[in-house]
Amino acid sequence: MSDKNRSEIKFLVELDTNRVPEKLLWSAKDGGVELEEAKAIMLSVWDSKAKESMRIDLWTKEMPVDEMKIFFHQTLVAMSDTFHRATGDEKMAATMKDFCDYFAEKLELTSK
Repeated sequence: MSDKNRSEIKFLVELDTNRVPEKLLWSAKDGGVELEEAKAIMLSVWDSKAKESMRIDLWTKEMPVDEMKIFFHQTLVAMSDTFHRATGDEKMAATMKDFCDYFAEKLELTSK
């Protein structure tokens, strides 16, 4: 093995008899996370050969809809931050943030 550093992130998905997720667990030892439970996972991977995203979206049967809405909103906000860091495109990042505000308003997620 080379001298390169490696880090591993693992997902464990427990399924019911219909192959619907009942439990999601994840570990990232370098981050101090060991078999922590999650109710939803969204993972995107870039396939540079095909020039397309591959995704895995999972959520448990117990994931409440109101929490799913919050999860989506927070994910969209994080994506706009990541887009800005990755591209430096301030104008589009601001446009994405505007959409996040609109999304939160329409779902009544904003605090009053």
